[in-house]
Amino acid sequence: MPHPLSFGQRPARRALLGGIALLLLFTFLGARHLLGPEVAVLTVRQGELLQSVVASGKVRSPQRVELASQISGRVLTVNGREGQAVAAGELLIQLDDAEWQAAVAQSRASLAQSETRLRQMQQLARPLAEQARRQAAANLDQARRHFERTRDLAERGFYSRHQLDDAQRNLDVAASQLQATELQLVSNQNGGSDYRLAQVAVDQAQASLALAESRLAYTRILAPSAGTVLTRSVEPGHTAQPGKVLMTLSPAGDTELLVHIDEKNLALLKPGQVARASADAYPEEHFAATINFISPAVDPLRGSVEVRLHVARPPAYLRQEMTVSIDIETARLADALLVPADAVHDTGSGNPWVPVVRDAIVYHQEIEIAARSAGRIAVRKGLSPGDAVIAAGQPVPPAGSRVRLKAI
Repeated sequence: MPHPLSFGQRPARRALLGGIALLLLFTFLGARHLLGPEVAVLTVRQGELLQSVVASGKVRSPQRVELASQISGRVLTVNGREGQAVAAGELLIQLDDAEWQAAVAQSRASLAQSETRLRQMQQLARPLAEQARRQAAANLDQARRHFERTRDLAERGFYSRHQLDDAQRNLDVAASQLQATELQLVSNQNGGSDYRLAQVAVDQAQASLALAESRLAYTRILAPSAGTVLTRSVEPGHTAQPGKVLMTLSPAGDTELLVHIDEKNLALLKPGQVARASADAYPEEHFAATINFISPAVDPLRGSVEVRLHVARPPAYLRQEMTVSIDIETARLADALLVPADAVHDTGSGNPWVPVVRDAIVYHQEIEIAARSAGRIAVRKGLSPGDAVIAAGQPVPPAGSRVRLKAI
């Protein structure tokens, strides 16, 4: 038979247990309220950070050589397809040269004729003129002696006045002939008028030959240097016109990468920085490039800056206008204080900050950013190794709040 008090004690016991449970619950909730919410935190650690700027661009040559004809003519042959490598001096385009071959032959004949005349003057005309001068001098001497003898005899009455006049005329004629031969001799000497005329004829013939030969050379369009054919806009049978571009070459050796980088990254770039590049057609192959030009102007439409990178050793597969991906190393920091980029607030302002927990109290700690990379930020000032930073993806408690830590 049950004890008379057992039925009365059961409700009291239940009430006591319920009260204890409520007390424990209120104590737990109160403790949680006093200790604050639980937050997940990350520990600030030191490590290496590689800061880079990623962009895409095109392969290009710093120089492009446009080949055009300097004369009009029908195209006979064209060598070199687009993308084909050519050697320096290689014949690329041959124009019809029949007319200029004939002009060269005619000019050579004219030059030979002029040179022959000059040689004849030097070898024959000059000696003949000298001989004629000597003969004229002898004739003058004889005419002078005859005149003097005739004058003496005329004074004695043996010769008439008419005979004396004849002797005088003969003397004058001989003197004139000597003067003429002397002038001819001077003319045939170097610097004389006849010699100069003959020399001018030779010079003119040489100039005509040089012009004809240059015109003939214009019918052969050669590669000015080793390179690659980029464009070809002429075929056999076409008529070439002066100044019209027939072919475009990319000289071998120098290769550049042309990229447009967002202006917000301008402060990170400087000439000499090294980049790691790869062609989209060969994504597994990488090659080095170096910044050698940063445009001083910003494109107002794109909000970007033109940057050129020099490729010292371009791989064989690289082609003009290929699309390339470029990773430019802008900074490398060893033993940097690293935090996740998404844990940093107001990075675009001048006062970035991170929520840190010290002694269970939340602080909005301002920091100075040293460098950035994909997903991480290196902190120069404001944090120390071991600091607990509230991870992203959860509400950030106000500064001064108490929190409980949950490491992740």
